[in-house]
Amino acid sequence: MQLIINELHDEERALYGLRQASLEHCTFAGPADGESALKETADLEIDNCNFELRYPLWHTKQTVIVNSRMSETCRAALWYDQGIDILNCQLNGIKAMRECTDMRIVSCNINSSEFGWFCQNIELKDCQLQSEYPFLQSAEIAIQGLHMTAKYSFQYVHNVTIHNSVLDTKDAFWHSKMLQFLTAL
Repeated sequence: MQLIINELHDEERALYGLRQASLEHCTFAGPADGESALKETADLEIDNCNFELRYPLWHTKQTVIVNSRMSETCRAALWYDQGIDILNCQLNGIKAMRECTDMRIVSCNINSSEFGWFCQNIELKDCQLQSEYPFLQSAEIAIQGLHMTAKYSFQYVHNVTIHNSVLDTKDAFWHSKMLQFLTAL
């Protein structure tokens, strides 16, 4: 496995197509303002990295992201991804996750006005979510210990289980099917 440590990348498609690599303490930011740093990648371990540029992880597969930060300028960070574990991270910026499958998000702070659109098989556990319009047309969602503040949440979703969570939202669950809410006694 290739090891990439303490590197700064700001160029367009900096590590495009990277496979079987570990990235530690890397930063994706800078004056070149490049997009799509880790597009079309697979089998990565990303630890303690900072993402400030747009579209960093598109079409990424089988990757683990831990203790990392996607800033407010990290627009559309996770799109078309499959099999991603995100642990103890900060996900900021508009459209943080879209059209992804098999995503596991644990102990993360998320601030994204359009989060989790058109996704399949999402697990969120012990997360904080601030959003305006989360989970539009997503399916197979398992949520446990979520504290969410949102406006128009869970529209057109199906097969959703929400366990021991706080949902501070208004227009929610429009046109949704197969919902289950569980609370521990």
